[in-house]
Amino acid sequence: MGTWDAKHRQEHGGGAAPASATSFRNLCRSSPWKWQSLRFEYAEFPGSGVPGGGIPDSDIVRAWLRRPGALRLESGDGTLLGSTTGINDSRDGLYISATRKSWLLPAHLVTPVYDDGGLVRRRPEAAYGEPSFGNGRFAAALDPVELAGNAPVPLEFPNANAVEVLEPVQEVAHEGRPALETVVSPNPGYRPLDAAAPLCGPGRTRIRIDAGTGVCVVAEPLDSGGQVPGHRIRILAVDEYMLDDLFVAEPMNLTDVREHIQWPLRPNPA
Repeated sequence: MGTWDAKHRQEHGGGAAPASATSFRNLCRSSPWKWQSLRFEYAEFPGSGVPGGGIPDSDIVRAWLRRPGALRLESGDGTLLGSTTGINDSRDGLYISATRKSWLLPAHLVTPVYDDGGLVRRRPEAAYGEPSFGNGRFAAALDPVELAGNAPVPLEFPNANAVEVLEPVQEVAHEGRPALETVVSPNPGYRPLDAAAPLCGPGRTRIRIDAGTGVCVVAEPLDSGGQVPGHRIRILAVDEYMLDDLFVAEPMNLTDVREHIQWPLRPNPA
């Protein structure tokens, strides 16, 4: 697994790099190597403002995601909205009839180029992609590489980055977790995952990236007058063990080994 382990950290002099436009972009590239499963709450809202407190139950979607491709969604009241059903299906037809991309390894099985703080500076060719819900914004928020591109751009080309960082990058707290925040605007080379639902809309957008996962937890359009939606994510658990029963159509009735199993004993006859 292509992770930044303690050995690399010791060799390169310690912890994460200070907040900067470079570290912000590298964090946007890092999500595939920072987590394998995620439990979170997701909500979209008008671009006129980000809710400062909790998200109303009527507006949230609760999600369980296990890479690659396993996703369960519930409404705020616990109603099942959808779940993947083919996580154990055979892939033989895909490998036989598809292109070479079918043979690419999942991102966590290949090693990127890291910076000295353990963030991804250059992403390798791999099988990227997150499950989607509603529109492409959901998947883009989980891996916001569209805000940075796969690798740094040459310094001699101004406005060549996907987005322009307009304000100093700040270290902030989001729902009790550290994050990096700044305001960005799209450059001509910005290519969102979903053109109809970009993370960075026209004009300025406030972006907040969770430092532990690389997930875009807040995107708040500032210049759209409410015409472009934003989103907010509350991360509840990272790399939590998830049974297949969460994601398949018919539960397999497996025992959840995370819970203590009671073994009743019959008393000995007198």
